[in-house]
Amino acid sequence: MEKAFEKVAVNEKHKNWKELIKRQEEIYSREDDVRSPFVRDYTRVLHSLAYRRLKHKTQVFFNAAGNDHICTRIEHVAHVESVATTVSKALGLNDELASAIAISHDLGHAPFGHLGERVITKLSEAYLGKKFWHEQNGVHFVDNVELLKDNENKLKNLNLTYAVRDGIISHCGELDNNSLCPRDELFDLSEFDEPGKYEAATWEGCVVKLADKISYLGRDIEDALRLHYFDELQQEKLQKMAQIHNEKALNTTVIMHNMIIDLCHNSSPDKGLCLSSEMSDQLNEIKAFNYEAIYKNKRLQPFSNYASLIINQLFDSLMGFWDEYVEEGKKDTGSVIELIDKKKFGGYNFVKNFAEKLAAFSLSQDIEIDWVKAENAKSFNKKIYGDLSKKEQYVQAVIDYIAGMTDTYAISSFEELLQC
Repeated sequence: MEKAFEKVAVNEKHKNWKELIKRQEEIYSREDDVRSPFVRDYTRVLHSLAYRRLKHKTQVFFNAAGNDHICTRIEHVAHVESVATTVSKALGLNDELASAIAISHDLGHAPFGHLGERVITKLSEAYLGKKFWHEQNGVHFVDNVELLKDNENKLKNLNLTYAVRDGIISHCGELDNNSLCPRDELFDLSEFDEPGKYEAATWEGCVVKLADKISYLGRDIEDALRLHYFDELQQEKLQKMAQIHNEKALNTTVIMHNMIIDLCHNSSPDKGLCLSSEMSDQLNEIKAFNYEAIYKNKRLQPFSNYASLIINQLFDSLMGFWDEYVEEGKKDTGSVIELIDKKKFGGYNFVKNFAEKLAAFSLSQDIEIDWVKAENAKSFNKKIYGDLSKKEQYVQAVIDYIAGMTDTYAISSFEELLQC
């Protein structure tokens, strides 16, 4: 297969190479390192705690019961990486960049999947006046929240390259006219103020956006079948959809293979990344089927209610410390961290963990508490919550903490509240 995109791949010959590999802050280097900047990004994410937590975050179907065969967020990321690297290699693009974007692209997802995201959005809008969306939150996490130990054992921010960060924030959105091309401008990623506002700045980022769609469609059908979501008419419709395209089945492997091959055969730098009209119709047909039969299925409603209950209760519990802090008039004489310590974390482990986050991410060096000093001594990251004197700073800390939770940790934290 002709590698038609070799001349537009991101490499040292690319016109924007220096800008695309730029980091917000420099990270330590090793003379004997054999990795490219994007492979280094890949391994930094791979070693991060945020990546590990993806294995206990919902993709579509609630998995707290431990069904080993239901897709979780980490498996979805693996699917996207598989599709993105396969396509990138076939087209002559930089598969190392595509792989780094793919492994990073869903780090901003909240617990309980898109259902949890909607709950946190309501809280964010009510308390901070802004929406919460996982693409933006992904960049926020890799820029400000997620930490990694350096070669001196100091905890510092991930500091990924611009190209990878750009791929994270631009990975969602619909396809217009079945053709996807990168934007020309490189600007501050804060200009993304809504999902899908701009395309990625690289062809590799565009490949990941397509790979994301190709990866979840068939996998969601497979899980829905396993969980008996479809009635006889829906199963017959699936079979008819397969027969239209001369397939005996419409499953994950069939969909992924057909769309990968079709995408590679029909794409060019002039036309953009695109599917044939036949395959594009199938993609839209499957998406429409999934929305009606899966994502809008009434069987997801109890899960939605459960997720809402847990997230709201955890939020209210943590906000209770701020309310007490204000009521006691401590704002001029101490920190909310000191009040939480005085209250012995309310007797909850999840509050203790939250307080440690506050200490590490705020200007709390002057607090004369041993565990606070210990957190400050090892944390050399951005202090994104400032001095915690404003309610908005504290609310952002609460939202960040809950958004970073896995389903299982959110549930166990909620169960702590039940033991009062």
